[in-house]
Parts: sequence; structure tokens; C-alpha cells
Amino acid sequence: MAEEKIPVNLLADFPPISAQTWKDKIIADLKGADFDKKLVWRTPEGFNVQPFYRREDLKGLKTTNSAPGQFPYVRGTRTNNEWDIRQNICACQNARKANAKALEVLNKGINSIGFCLSKEKLNYHFIKVLLQDIRIDIIPVNFSICACKAPELANILVRYIGREYKGTDMKLFRGSINVDPIKAMLIKGKPLSREQVSEKIAAVVKAAKSLPNYRVVAVNSVVLNNSGAYAAQELAYALAWGAEYMTMLTEAGVPNYKAANAIRFNMGIGGNYFMEIAKFRAARLLWAKIVEAYKAPIFTTALKNAAKMNVSAETSKFNMTIFDAYVNLLRSQTETMSAALAGVDEITVTPFDVTYEKPTDFAERIARNQQLLLKEEAHFDKIVDPAAGSYYLENLTASIAAEAWKQFLGIQEQGGMYQMVAEGKVQEHIATNLKARLGDVAKRKEILLGSNQFPNFTEVAAKKIKANAGACSSICTCKDKVESQKSKVESHCGCDGKCENALPTLPVARAAEEFETLRLETEASKKQPVAFMLTIGNLAMRIARAQFSCNFLACAGYKVIDNNGFKTVAEGIKAAKKAKADIIVLCSSDDEYADFAPKAWKILQKMDEAKRPMFIVAGAPACMEDLQKLGIENFIHVRVNVLDTLKKFNAQLLKK
Repeated sequence: MAEEKIPVNLLADFPPISAQTWKDKIIADLKGADFDKKLVWRTPEGFNVQPFYRREDLKGLKTTNSAPGQFPYVRGTRTNNEWDIRQNICACQNARKANAKALEVLNKGINSIGFCLSKEKLNYHFIKVLLQDIRIDIIPVNFSICACKAPELANILVRYIGREYKGTDMKLFRGSINVDPIKAMLIKGKPLSREQVSEKIAAVVKAAKSLPNYRVVAVNSVVLNNSGAYAAQELAYALAWGAEYMTMLTEAGVPNYKAANAIRFNMGIGGNYFMEIAKFRAARLLWAKIVEAYKAPIFTTALKNAAKMNVSAETSKFNMTIFDAYVNLLRSQTETMSAALAGVDEITVTPFDVTYEKPTDFAERIARNQQLLLKEEAHFDKIVDPAAGSYYLENLTASIAAEAWKQFLGIQEQGGMYQMVAEGKVQEHIATNLKARLGDVAKRKEILLGSNQFPNFTEVAAKKIKANAGACSSICTCKDKVESQKSKVESHCGCDGKCENALPTLPVARAAEEFETLRLETEASKKQPVAFMLTIGNLAMRIARAQFSCNFLACAGYKVIDNNGFKTVAEGIKAAKKAKADIIVLCSSDDEYADFAPKAWKILQKMDEAKRPMFIVAGAPACMEDLQKLGIENFIHVRVNVLDTLKKFNAQLLKK
């Protein structure tokens, strides 16, 4: 007779524990430290993140009530997670070469192409050559061209499809034309009136009416991301941007659902992994709610379907670096993962070498393969919205949605996106944010691996920087190239002439630029400064402080010499002289500095001032004031501004 199986309840011995019980235990382990100050993270986005979340934290969250493909689309606009892998190609000069490259990359895994066009070259023959042998009924094709030429491009595409694909359903043709007058105001300083902006987008929508699945009006919030905007800021402005275009189009007589279907969001992907997942989830939710507001008198099925936010995401250039450039691959890979898991429609990976040269074939190949790896090996395309139900990510989505919505309402109260751009308020806001963010980078509150923390000690970069750095496949290299830094702007028509009434433009900067400038300055000097670690005393403290100091000073490109330890200060200084050190860094414990630092300083004062090494104490000991009274000025520790300190050191060392 078979034995009766007794069901086993493994959880019976583990009774439920309340959130308060967990918190009480954590507080006890903190031994008096403040729970909120120690563990609650105040994000740059403007809200708090708790150290842990539980099931009860999902109560009241509306984000958990919908399914993929269902309004309000927080869980995605599709019932699958297939996204397009895009590569951009400059076709400003030679259609045949651009076509050849497009066909090549289409055979290497790309399934969405972006062409940058010159307005001078645009004609039917050029487009025919450019699209030869590309099955545009299967492959989405995207175009970037001057807004004044966009309607003509749309008409050419309709003619081309009518001739080359006679009888084919026009719904099969997908892609976009990147018409975004507000972007031109932001990055070129074009002083456009609201009527001019409205006319430009309405004209291209009318011209592309035969291409129902072409998105011809763009919201390029990626430019805000590349200027250092945080996730909630980018999202808030993107929503206001899109709402502005929706209003303009509907006022111009375009039906609400056609207006919504015409808009594509080209958004950046920042380096905060979970925050970016939440950003794209929140973006779909909020955009659906905005489109719903245009439902008068009823919310039709057509408008509900049009409320599906179409997002083309691009990895950020803001956090990319020149030094230790292969780390850019790690950054762009996690960014790509964020966008893929969040269910965007299309992803463009920025090649890792874009900061110092026109991307090589190798760099472009790696950029393609980064997405192919996620699809073919990690199978990210097989699961829709894996973030759903996560206590942390659901709360993060709700938090960023609430913050972005608050900022969106603030933008609307100030007249909307167009008005704020025309008055320079958006540019000012982003510039202020950028200044604060660069300050965080300078203080290492925001880490850039290989630049302001853990640099490659022996790397030199000046020789690899090319004159055409930044001229990547997604940036046009023709004469239409943005010249915002020179304050040059085109006239209101966007074709010829210059305008004296230029608007303020978005700041152009990368997070690592100032550290790179500092290091390149060192590299260009006649002699590379040598920093010698005078390690003495407490073993653990001298090792820790020597490692900290080596990383600190190597950020400026100095040669660092670490040591196992010295018995006396005099022995250490003698070794430093032998090594021809320009800097001596005393590395010991706080208690021992009161004895070692004065001894070292006294010996150094006997040297010829012109040949005397700079003296630095690693740490902020209690005796700092006493040491400063002796004349010791330089202290490096976790609370100093790394960038400003290294600038001061460079000013003293490189003039010798």
C-alpha cells in the first residue's frame, strides 16, 4: 500500500513579520544612528526611496491594475517585447555610400535605419538611390532633415512608395521624419514664433497623411538628457513638449487621434538603471493620460490606441568619457538594458568612442552587438514588462510619475513648453541643473569610473583625439551641423541667413569634461608630476590612505608611487628625493599625524624652495588646525572638492 503523502508547508516555521518589526530591527542594528538620514535615499529627482519595500507598499498603486497593451499602457503598448535595433547613418553628401552602408548593417542585425539628410541634396533621385534594395515595407526608415524641407521629403516618399511598391498597403511602411522646431530653438537658438512652430509641424503631418504609420513630429528630449537633465526633469519636459505639439496640431484642424499618432518621443537613457526603467514606464502612463484629455466629446477607440506612446531611446552621451573609454561600453550596456526591460519601441546605442573620434567600424559593430546580445542571448525580447509587481520598481514608477507630473503642471502654469523655451527658462533650468550636477561630479558625489574615481594610472589620450570627434553616425557632419556654441542661428525659415535675436541655447557638456581637460593639461606639460606615498605608522590606515591618494592624484594624470612603509619620516623623504618626487603624500593614521607631519614638514623646510616637493597630508585629522598653523596647507580626504583641489595642484606643479 502506497504511503500517504503529507503536504509540507515550508513557511509554517516562518511566521509573517510586519514592516515595523523589520524597521525596529534595523534601527537596533544602527545603534542610535538616524534611520532616515542613514538609509533613506533622497534622489536627485526630488523624492525619497526607502531601503526596503514590502507587499503592502503596493496598496493603492494604480500601476499594477493594467496589462501589457492595455490603457494606460504603463506595462507597455504591445503584448510582446520586440524592439527595433537602430543605427544612424549620415547621408548628407553621398546617397550611394549611405545606401551601401545601410545594406551592410542590415545584414549584421540592424532592423531600423536612420538617415541624416542635407536639404541641398534632397530630390527624388537622391531618395531613390538612398533606398535602393532596402525593403522599407519591412524595415523602418527614419529621416532627419531641416523642418522646412520635411513636407517635400514626405511627398517624395509617397511618390517613391507609389512607384516602387505599387499596390502595397501603406500601413506597412513604418518610420519617422524628425521634425522638431522646439529642438531647433533649444540647440540652435532659432527665434521662432508659436505660429511658425505650428505651421511647420502641421505642414509635415498634412504631407505625410498617406503614411499612417510614419511619425513625423518629434519630441527630442534626448538633448536634455545629454545636457545633464535627471530622469524626472527629462520626462516632465518631454510630456510638456508633446502636449504643446498635440495642442498645436488639433488647433490646426488635425483630428486628435491623428495628432497623437504623428508624435514620436526620442528620449535619452541615463545611467541610473532602475530609475530609467521606471521613467519609461511612467512616461507611457502619463502620456496616455495627457492624450486622454483631448477626448472631447468622447474617448474614442482610435484615440485610445493613439495614446500609445512611441519611444525611440538613445543611450546617453553625457556620462561618456575619453579616458578609459571601454568603460563606456558598461555604461551604454546597462542603459540599453534599462530601456529594453522598460519596453521602448526602438533603441540606438551610442558607439563607445564617439567622444574622441568618428566612430570606427569596430565601435559601431560593438554597439549593434550590445543589443543583439540582449535579444539573442539574454532573451530580453521574450518577456513583457518584467518589472511588473516588483515592490521597488512599482513604487519607483509611481514616485517618478508623481514628480514628473508635478513638474509638468508647473511648466503648464508658466505658459507651456513653447513659452518657456521662447523665454529661455528651460535653457536656464537645465544650465542650473548641469552646474549642480557637475559640482557633484567634482566632489565625487556622482562617480564616473575611470575619470573621477579609479582612473587608469598609465593611460594617455591626447594622440587618440581626432579633429572630427563627436561626428558620429547619429550626428550630421554637413554644413547644417549645429553651431550653438558659436551663437550662430539660422533665420526663422531655417534655410538661409542669420538672426540677431538668438535665443539662449542648451548647455553642451559631458560630466567628465573638466577632469579630462585637467588630465590632458598634465599630459601636455613638459614633465609629468610624480606623487610619492610616504607610508608610515598604522598598517591598515597607511594602506587605505595610500590607495585613496593614488586614485585621487591619478585623476589629474600624475605618476603615483606607492610604498610598503617606512620606519621613519626621514627615511621616507630620502626615498622620495631619490624618486625625484614632485609631491610627497603623508599616509598614516589621524593620531600619528600629530607627530609625523611636523617632523616631515621640518625636514622639507630645509630644502631649496624651488626644488621642494609639495607636501600633502592624506586625511582630515583632529590636529589639522595645528598643522595648518605650521604652514601645512594641503589635505586630501573624502569631503574635499576633488576637481578644484587638483586644479590648484596643477597650477602650482605645471608652472615649474
